[in-house]
Amino acid sequence: MPHNPTDVAAILIFLFTYLVVAIGRLPKLQLDRAGAAVLGASLMVAFGVMSLAEAWRAIDFETLLLLLGMMILVANLRLSGFFALVNRWAVERARHPLALLIAVTLVSGVLSAFLVNDMVCLVLTPLVLDMVLLLGRNPVPYLLAVAMGSNIGSVATLTGNPQNIIVGSLSHIPYPLFFARLAPVALMGLALCVLVIGLAFRREFASGGFAPVEAQPVRFHGVLVVKSLLATLVLVVSLFAGAPAAGVAMLIGSLLLLTRRVKAHKVYREVDGPLLMLFGGLFVVVAGLEKTVMSPALLAQAGHWPLGHVPLLSIVTAVLSNIVSNVPAVLVLKPFIEPLANAQQAWLTVAMASTLAGNFTLVGSVANLIVAHRARARGVDIGFWRYFLVGAPLTVLTILCGAWWLS
Repeated sequence: MPHNPTDVAAILIFLFTYLVVAIGRLPKLQLDRAGAAVLGASLMVAFGVMSLAEAWRAIDFETLLLLLGMMILVANLRLSGFFALVNRWAVERARHPLALLIAVTLVSGVLSAFLVNDMVCLVLTPLVLDMVLLLGRNPVPYLLAVAMGSNIGSVATLTGNPQNIIVGSLSHIPYPLFFARLAPVALMGLALCVLVIGLAFRREFASGGFAPVEAQPVRFHGVLVVKSLLATLVLVVSLFAGAPAAGVAMLIGSLLLLTRRVKAHKVYREVDGPLLMLFGGLFVVVAGLEKTVMSPALLAQAGHWPLGHVPLLSIVTAVLSNIVSNVPAVLVLKPFIEPLANAQQAWLTVAMASTLAGNFTLVGSVANLIVAHRARARGVDIGFWRYFLVGAPLTVLTILCGAWWLS
């Protein structure tokens, strides 16, 4: 129970921030998730919960730098025309709807394993939409494959999605170990993704094959494509070799800005500033709550709670992720994970469950919203319930597989 006004203020600020994060926007105002996080952080300082110096120290700048570096890398891949080339290759070789579904799922999942999944969805959605409309197919199952495959594939690595980046920063799990433990979960999940979508849209995939069509010409910068791919390869190899993720990502991202082919402002437009603001604000808000409410006795007691049990922690993480979104859920769970006897196992479970839980509903992850928004702009409405009828069973099946594997 809070003992003074500062404790009460910290709790109220925390609840207000997470309420807005959960619903996406403050009713009748234009305050969105990022704005709520920044406002919450500012109120923590204004009400004396934290000093400005403490708030500054609470921000994990390594996580923000890693995200920024990855965004610059993905921006260069997109602007070079790499993703459009992959799309054209798929169109020219399409033979059957089911083969196309498998290809879309794998491309989305594999790219999201090594690049931030939100950025992958931002790039792939219009390309896949163009492709399936050109082939005369129902676009919805393939767009679901982009979103769901991206979420599932991103579970494989520490750089696959924002919540994994935070888990890596908090847990210090080596990149190769994380990949070895969770890549099999991603592979099983991608197979289930194809199966569930295929069953849900049986009429689409029961039809015969179709003749390949001639893809539209693609504009690309050959030198920039090679340069961006080499940068991606260097990043992945460096991470597996144990190099500091934030430093390597920022170095590679900065070097990619040295080019005569793409104006810098085009790259800057690809950077998701609101996401960085959301992270920075939430770091401070959660730190303020920890300082006032999470007493040493409470945290010590957390070590005796059954959160070390993989199935239970998976359920708790999945439910919390669908209430307040996955990144805030990871930050909330942090003080309860650290005292556990097998904290590494617990962090892997949190990464797995918070990521796979994003497929449960259309608003379960930013990647889903990106796909839905970009599709709606082209006249294709995925719809909440249409998504839920596929996403809910897929989420349950993949989390069960993940919990079984980690157990």
